[in-house]
Amino acid sequence: MGLLDFLHKKKNTAETAKNRLQIIIAQERSSRGGPDYLPLMQRELLEVIKKYVNIDADAVKVDLVRDGANDVLDISVALPDEK
Repeated sequence: MGLLDFLHKKKNTAETAKNRLQIIIAQERSSRGGPDYLPLMQRELLEVIKKYVNIDADAVKVDLVRDGANDVLDISVALPDEK
């Protein structure tokens, strides 16, 4: 039974690898359709906000959301708590 268990584990590993690859492909396909200016816009927004508030690079998120026939630019800025 030990040999059969070993073969069964490979199937689970292969299935896990397949699922992970499908997730990566889906992410690549979704990012391909997005405009090229979003990363640049995110960096520029971060630079402007840093002039007034000390934040890190992960604090600014810029996404393009499709809402039916419209594209909506979603900008999220996590500001630090004032002390």
